[in-house]
Amino acid sequence: MDKTKQQILLTNAEKSFDELLAIIADVPSRKRNQSVETAERDKNFRDVLIHLYEWHAMLERWYREGMDGDTPDMPVPGYKWRNLNQLNQQIWQQYQDVKLAQAIKKVTLSHYRIMRLIESHNDEEIFMKKYYKWTKTSNLYSYFAANTVDHYNWAIKKCEKIAELIKAG
Repeated sequence: MDKTKQQILLTNAEKSFDELLAIIADVPSRKRNQSVETAERDKNFRDVLIHLYEWHAMLERWYREGMDGDTPDMPVPGYKWRNLNQLNQQIWQQYQDVKLAQAIKKVTLSHYRIMRLIESHNDEEIFMKKYYKWTKTSNLYSYFAANTVDHYNWAIKKCEKIAELIKAG
């Protein structure tokens, strides 16, 4: 039986998420909390995972408000898409006291909530542009993919670099 586009999205998201967690698990536990010297915002695994978690939370709010008939403030109230660097910096700052174990738990739970949202829709609902008023000229897929597969692939690259620097140090 041919897989639906929805099933392919779910499979790819799950595969990327598992790969991300495997990169972290591959670093000896005593070293997983280390920060690395980098000019980039994310200095450790926690920073990357919390970033994903917060973007999951934004997607959940957009979805909830949109499905309730509202037009969600995107990305968040008080920020425009052109201010993403400031928003992401604020997210980074907000979670500096969170431990890696908490970050893993948070992002794992939010990942599964997003996967359930994807599962609750069929291909037409996910892929048809303008199917939902709140997605405007886009479709649910663009939101789901951006906050799962695409974001996980970004996180994989970040975590590979962090792991490489930790192991080298």
